[in-house]
Amino acid sequence: QVQLVESGGGLVQAGGSLRLSCAASGRTFSNSAMGWFRQAPGKEREFVAAISWNRSNTRYRDSVKGRFTISRDNAKNTVYLQMDSLKPEDTAVYYCAARITLSVVLSTIDDEYDYWGQGTQVTVSS
Repeated sequence: QVQLVESGGGLVQAGGSLRLSCAASGRTFSNSAMGWFRQAPGKEREFVAAISWNRSNTRYRDSVKGRFTISRDNAKNTVYLQMDSLKPEDTAVYYCAARITLSVVLSTIDDEYDYWGQGTQVTVSS
């Protein structure tokens, strides 16, 4: 069992930055790929970024490449999402997710993730 708790969301002006954190409990964090997804009002949840268990591989959706950076600290059981140059279209609830796997192939499909956090709101004003 893995419990995930996100933090770091908030209101920021366009062009600003936020750093999301996701703290995981349980002993499977280091054996899990971690992902960030987001869901805007009236839209489906979408993949944002993912990182493999050993940090050897990362993956991003095209619209955030060069602006967002995913990282993890296995000693702290925490995954981060650094978001720079934020745009109003980045406004959404951001969710952290864990997929128990030692594969470095990263999934963008939410159904393939095993555990989810409760989400944190990110609002970018224009």
